[in-house]
Amino acid sequence: QVQLVESGGGWVQAGGSLRLSCVVSGTIFSITPMAWYRQTPGKERELVASISSRSKEYYADSAKGRFTISRDNARNTVYLQMNSLKPDDTGVYYCTWSGTGYWGQGTQVTVSS
Repeated sequence: QVQLVESGGGWVQAGGSLRLSCVVSGTIFSITPMAWYRQTPGKERELVASISSRSKEYYADSAKGRFTISRDNARNTVYLQMNSLKPDDTGVYYCTWSGTGYWGQGTQVTVSS
């Protein structure tokens, strides 16, 4: 079955960096569009960045210039490099196979001021 497993979250001070990883199994990863979402308490899950099977990238305004989404098809992995982190970036980050109901379990990112 399809599985998505995130890692790389943690605690970091404002201005710091984190790299999230999401390993995907149970599908042909190279043709799978992927995305990262963030959820904070009391808010709906929001799109942070996405990447198509041809590596076309999209970023939410809040992520532009600071975050980079990438994929390694040989490792069945999608990444989210997050730089210049702000307290507003705090939340649980989820990877998903875009357009499907497949989600990872989430990884917590906490940015302190």
